[in-house]
Amino acid sequence: MSVVQSEALSMTPEQREQMQYHVSSLAQILYDDAEAKGMSMGSMGEIEQSVRTQLQTHVSPDLGIFLSKLVSDQMMEKRES
Repeated sequence: MSVVQSEALSMTPEQREQMQYHVSSLAQILYDDAEAKGMSMGSMGEIEQSVRTQLQTHVSPDLGIFLSKLVSDQMMEKRES
């Protein structure tokens, strides 16, 4: 089992429920955006490509910034202690 899988399994039911809520909301936003841009989503391959493109464009950069800031803040706290 990978670290990512074991971390996901350690979520509380409340965390899992909250994450599912936000994932569903995000999925709806990305679907509406894809539809507005005329992205084809008629097959599983097209859906996968659309999702990958949108994740790389909209989601991954913000996740990277958030996680980088978190790590930076943790490193600063360690230096101060």
